[in-house]
Amino acid sequence: MARPPVSADDLLVLLTVARLGRYSVAADVLGVNHTTVSRRISGLEKALGARVLVQTPDGWELTDEGQAVLAAAEAVERAVKSVTERDGQVEHGLTGVVRLATPDGFGTHFAVPALVRLRRRNPALHTELITATQRLKQHRSGVDIEVVVGEPNVHRAVAVHLKDYHLGLYATQEYLGRHGTPARLDDLAQHCLVYYIEQSLQVDELDLATASLPTPAYAMRSTSVFVHVRTTLASAGIGILPDFMADTEPRLVRVLGEDYAHAADYWAVIRAESLRNPAVAATMDALRATVRE
Repeated sequence: MARPPVSADDLLVLLTVARLGRYSVAADVLGVNHTTVSRRISGLEKALGARVLVQTPDGWELTDEGQAVLAAAEAVERAVKSVTERDGQVEHGLTGVVRLATPDGFGTHFAVPALVRLRRRNPALHTELITATQRLKQHRSGVDIEVVVGEPNVHRAVAVHLKDYHLGLYATQEYLGRHGTPARLDDLAQHCLVYYIEQSLQVDELDLATASLPTPAYAMRSTSVFVHVRTTLASAGIGILPDFMADTEPRLVRVLGEDYAHAADYWAVIRAESLRNPAVAATMDALRATVRE
């Protein structure tokens, strides 16, 4: 029995799933439903006579046969874009959707400026930014770029170092005037510390930030670093804050600077298939350029 012909639409669906790792997210990007994505992949596998995707703990991954047709799928994508540009539907620049997940502090201070600059040069490019401070999930899918705290242990993906920073102790002069300035780390036991909720903190590098500190008399905790900054600015306690955020606040002063500085860093994780997407590669370049500045 003759196999059905390979469909260009099916190849584009395969390319989107390979980049994002999830049928549901690929369906959202393509503007179809989950069933359509599944049907398209099944049709492609029937045409090729082999599996093109396999489900793993990291999401859907390309099989050897899927890898073999990836270049053809990218060629179809380039051909479609060239026709769109020729018809005047896109004046210039990158197109498509880039999904980026970052911790909230990195997202506001670095990702937003990078994405704004990138889109000014590429008005047809759509970006989606998801902010959450969490460890790299085993199901590393659904986004093109994921920024995490701490060097990740990745499988079938690329990890790129973005930025080193430090967590420090900060307070307002008003707070220190009322409660005194600690002279050593043990003095923090008499103060209110502002930091993450321990039970909700999923990032080892951030959890270790309190390992050398005594148990405080009081604590004000939140899942958001922006709440930490605002609480510290409200003179409610001594905040454990990223230096790149706290040092720009003129009302905050560093406490025990020589005795406490917890090193941390940001890394980006990208699927190899996503990094071959010019829009994703340009987004990574924009992130690195903004961090360097």
